Amino acid sequence: MRPRRRERVEEEKNTSLVYGKNPVAELLKGGTGVDTVLLADSMAPAVASYYTALAKEAGAVVKRVPANKLKLMTGTESHQGVAAFASEISYATVDELLAAAKEKGEAPCLVLSDGIEDPHKLGAVMRSALLCGAHGIVIPKRGSAAVTPTVLKSSAGAAERLPVARVANIGETIRRLKEQGVFVYCADMDGASLKKNNLTGPIALVLGSEGSGVSQLVKKLCDGVVSLDMAARNTGVDSYNVSVAAGIILYEIMSQRG
Repeated sequence: MRPRRRERVEEEKNTSLVYGKNPVAELLKGGTGVDTVLLADSMAPAVASYYTALAKEAGAVVKRVPANKLKLMTGTESHQGVAAFASEISYATVDELLAAAKEKGEAPCLVLSDGIEDPHKLGAVMRSALLCGAHGIVIPKRGSAAVTPTVLKSSAGAAERLPVARVANIGETIRRLKEQGVFVYCADMDGASLKKNNLTGPIALVLGSEGSGVSQLVKKLCDGVVSLDMAARNTGVDSYNVSVAAGIILYEIMSQRG
């Protein structure tokens, strides 16, 4: 047990820890990658609800911990009952992702996240994107997991090699991509079968959360909708895991381009 505890402490020391009510609130509002928010179990319910809502918007996990643990982690009693592990990720721009594809002499292939909140799933999506030749992934500043230490671990190193752009609005990003000749697809159950689509040109694939899928506004902006065939229908299991779906679609894109 002791070695594991030492490993956890060392991991915590290697992560940027921000504490205090105002610093953590500004961190969550500012769009910086946040993996976990720690709230003292003695914090007032109304205050805890406020930070929980901010964390959800930032794609961070909330954990309730004893106040004494926060004291030990921050080295002070002035933590005000809240702390956050912040990642130090350097994000690219969408234009830089497109430029990277041009430098390689390839038609751009981008993946856009429209509300993938689970950092483990986002990491798995990034892993498939890298292995299938995508030039980058685009995530929103609000309502989606950021590239946190959990994402880095789940991606098996892909997050450190695949460029990531973080944008204020996915819908506006789609409009800009379409203006530059990129054909934008989204994955949804009511789309045309994946195999019936030509995926060889400049392309962007939009993936939504498992709960609600791609938002209706974003879906309307897309040029096409693709769906995956399923052998087991009417079983109550009506969709693929988003990271699995991403892998299947991206592999098909790579195959058609190959």
